Parts: sequence; structure tokens; C-alpha cells
Amino acid sequence: MPTAACGINCDVCKLNLLGTCSSCGPGKSLQAEKKLAAQQRLLGDTCSILACANMNRIDYCMRDCNQFPCDNFSAGLYPYSRGFLNMQKRRLQERPPAYAPDGSRVNVAPTHWEDLRQKDINAVCNLTLFTPVTPGQAMFRFLNEDVIIDIENCCLKRKSGEQWVASQDPLLELVTVLYLINVDDIYPMGRDIVGVKDLKEAHFFQGPHALRTDPLLKRYGDDLEGFRQAAEFLAGKSRDMADAAYQLSPYPRVNLYFFLWQGDEEFSPQVSVLLDRPIERVLAADAIWALINRVTTALLEGARK
Repeated sequence: MPTAACGINCDVCKLNLLGTCSSCGPGKSLQAEKKLAAQQRLLGDTCSILACANMNRIDYCMRDCNQFPCDNFSAGLYPYSRGFLNMQKRRLQERPPAYAPDGSRVNVAPTHWEDLRQKDINAVCNLTLFTPVTPGQAMFRFLNEDVIIDIENCCLKRKSGEQWVASQDPLLELVTVLYLINVDDIYPMGRDIVGVKDLKEAHFFQGPHALRTDPLLKRYGDDLEGFRQAAEFLAGKSRDMADAAYQLSPYPRVNLYFFLWQGDEEFSPQVSVLLDRPIERVLAADAIWALINRVTTALLEGARK
């Protein structure tokens, strides 16, 4: 493959075209090992970036390594400027933008917050296993982190140092508000696990509303260990199904099940997402789509420092 572990695409480099320089290839590739051997033989040393990727069994630093950008980049003279690395670091720390199935930006309507204020927060917490904090706040566990929903101030909050601060996470915010508005019972978990095509609103999950699983396949289709690490970082529970399967809990009483089959010479890698059927009593199809999409994003972010 022409793209090197550092992210440089050798196909668009004239040095590669002229045969002056060969591609390093992905970090786990045989091409990378040959390049490292050639560097050691001809230069007496190797590229620290390629050597690190090869040693840690990482194909592409920018996509696969949760230490990026590391000292191998920032302390080196190339391939990226300090401005580019600072931009990467800043944007990796930000929450990804949230879009609805139709491509519009997600916002929580003020009427939803008003509807939530009419609910008995203690009764809702009993049904959902959220924890009351104040009359207008409740805490819940989203995957591997505690989050507070602040109903009075219309926001989610996360811990930053010793303080709880407002967090820009509109997709999670929207689904959480809708979930708390609609929940009216304790629904069974793990008894009737289905795919979205088995739901009453199955027709919704087609075309532009199909689940966005392609990024998971691109990232983890040939990296089961990376998928396991990401799922376990998110407090996922391993399931004895597929090549790798995990139960992830965006809320204490809501589970999603991610199944990954690794590809081979005959079959392409596949990923499936299942859920407990009773969730459709609480969330409409577009909210289910949003919840799965938000957890998918967390998996793609991987096991962070």
C-alpha cells in the first residue's frame, strides 16, 4: 500500500514516482519491515515513526494510535509542521460534530427540556438507574464515564478536575432527554436481542438512515485486538459470539451489542449492531439511530490516555 505509517501518501510523491524513494507502507506490513531493514543497512538507523508503528503493530499513526501526535512527530523535523500537530491535538480533544440522519446539525429543542422538567426526577431515576444529584440534576454512566444531565440549565456536564462543567455532546444530550421523557417502565434486558431490521420502524434504517458501520470496518476490519481494546476501554462486556463481540451500555438499563467478524480471502469483514427490542418502546427510530451512532463514535475514538 502506498500510504506510510506516518500518513504520507507516497503515490503523490515525485520521489516515489522517480524510484528515488520507496513507500514505507503501513506499520504492520512486510513492506515496513523491508523498509526498516534497508534504512538500517544504508543509513545506520531507522525512522523512529515507522519503527514505533511496526513495534506496536499499528498500521497508521493518525488513525490507529491513541498517543498521536507523540514525541516521534513533535520532536522530529518531519513529516508535519508544529501547527499541523497542534491542530490535530486540539481537534482530537474536541467532541465530534453531531448530525441528524438528514445531515442537519443536532440541537435539543427547548420544548424537550420543558417536557423533561414536568417529569418526577426521582421516579425517572428509579426506572433508569440514574442517580439523583439535586432536584434538577441526575447522574448516569455513559459507557465508561459519569455524566450529569442538568435539567435546569439544559445541558450535560462532565467532570473536569474538581468541577462539573457543561459538555458539548448534542447527540448524547438529545437521546438522553428523549429517553428520560419517554421511559415509563422497567424494561427487560438481554431476553429479546434484535437488529434494527427487526424493529417496528425497520423501514427507517435504509438509504441515508442506514447505520454508519463502514468506519468501524475501515478501522477494525483487520484489527480485532484494537476493537477489543476500544470496547473494553468503554467498559464493554465480552460476549461469546462472532470473532469479537461486546455488550456496551450507554445507559445503566440500555445495552447495545457490537459484533465483528474478521474478513478472509473468501469473505469481507462484517459488523453488526443489535439491541434489546424493548428500547423501541422508549425511543423512536431516529433516536435509536442517534444512540448507535454516538456509541460507534466512542468506539472509533478508541482507548484514550
